[in-house]
Amino acid sequence: MEDRNIWNSIVAGEVNALRFLHDMYYYPMCVWANKYLHNEVVAEEIVSDCFMKLWDRRKQIVIEKSLKSYLFLMLRNQMVSYFRKDKSRLVFGTDKLPEMMGEEVAAEQDFYSNLYSAINKIPEQRRRILELAVFDALTYKEIASRLNISVNTVKTQIGRAYQFLKEELDPNDFVFLSMFMKQN
Repeated sequence: MEDRNIWNSIVAGEVNALRFLHDMYYYPMCVWANKYLHNEVVAEEIVSDCFMKLWDRRKQIVIEKSLKSYLFLMLRNQMVSYFRKDKSRLVFGTDKLPEMMGEEVAAEQDFYSNLYSAINKIPEQRRRILELAVFDALTYKEIASRLNISVNTVKTQIGRAYQFLKEELDPNDFVFLSMFMKQN
């Protein structure tokens, strides 16, 4: 569905269009926010707030560029507000938050969107194992215990997931991703 059609449907009050937009961008926005906030719960709250504000203000908002750019700009502004409310949370100056229209951030957003799309193509059980290893930083033994499967099954499934991502992602993106993958 094209950005303009999605936005027109949201403005018309179609909740399914908002759900579609949420499903498309929630996870990439959370990953991007967590990169700066270093707190998954807060990142998820701020992203959820963005979608609620988008819905509440849909009649007043004018989208001049892409819907995706608007969402990430909204997210950036929410993060700046979060840091301004309590300076003790500030790990770095708000000036370190990137300008949303820069090429670097656009490339970063594309990377997270592509990664999210690729991860969603992985079969459910394999994806769950990968998420536990990468996002929850669990060891193979911990994953095996949690899912009641063998350590060898975990190793095999992680290897297959990595191979799939290697084939699915741009080679440079996979190299970048592999730097963050926890090796057990």
